Amino acid sequence: MALLFEQALNGLQLGVMLFLLAAGLTLVFGIMGVINLAHGSLYMIGAYGAALTAAATGSALLALLGGLAAAGVAGIVIELVVLRRLYARDHLDQVLATFGLILFFNQGSTMLFGRQPLFVEIPPLLAGSVELMPGLPYPTYRLAIIAVGIAVAGFLYWLIQRTRVGMLVRAGATHRDMVRALGVDIRLLYTLVFGLGALLAGLAGIMAGPIYSVQVGMGEQILIQTFVVVVIGGIGSVRGAVWGAMIVGLTDTVLRAFVPGLLRGIMQGPDADALGAGLSSMGIYLLMAIVLLARPRGLFPAHA
Repeated sequence: MALLFEQALNGLQLGVMLFLLAAGLTLVFGIMGVINLAHGSLYMIGAYGAALTAAATGSALLALLGGLAAAGVAGIVIELVVLRRLYARDHLDQVLATFGLILFFNQGSTMLFGRQPLFVEIPPLLAGSVELMPGLPYPTYRLAIIAVGIAVAGFLYWLIQRTRVGMLVRAGATHRDMVRALGVDIRLLYTLVFGLGALLAGLAGIMAGPIYSVQVGMGEQILIQTFVVVVIGGIGSVRGAVWGAMIVGLTDTVLRAFVPGLLRGIMQGPDADALGAGLSSMGIYLLMAIVLLARPRGLFPAHA
């Protein structure tokens, strides 16, 4: 029971990371109609910004601000310089352009920082553990990540459901032409939405640094899972991003934790581990296929 509870918390922590990425990605696609493959690069830029700031200053707070600033500025520059030229183009052009951005950022990071990963220390305040039940200590830092994800989800709900900007965002997700016809500066709205998505991706990268290390290409490793979250949750829906991220995070973590052990009961250890890893990797994609068969627009499409 303790192991299951621990793995469920690990799944929630992964789900929070996926939610921060998926929320920005689904808003950008739902409102702007842009497929942004470079969203993972913003995750990487936030992680590098925080890691380098922490190394230079030794301050966790300045590292947080540095990572957010790096991701936010990079996102706004991408929107102004590249994406504004792609709104009227088809999705293939968007895919090619943003894939080119991935190569640009990865090569630029390699030239500036090398290929060796950067290891970031957990802030001293969050370096301990909390005993959630007898015999089950759990890292305080991972609990803090879950708490931050819940807080961000609450903030996004308030922003999108209770403010004028959120009203425009919801309207833009389903009726872009009508929003433009009402005199709204659609370019400014697009920049704000993309900047918000960049900040969320950067925040995810900042929190991931002390757990996974910071390295070139780290954004692509999690981007595919993020797209799965968006498809399952429903394009353009923040509520869908929340539920999709939790479902994918828990499914992926639980399968990786328990499937190899179950298979060891019927086959050799190395074979069980190899087959278990493959089946676990397939799990979220099988889940996505099942959801799409039942609900082709996802669990919570934007109009819902």
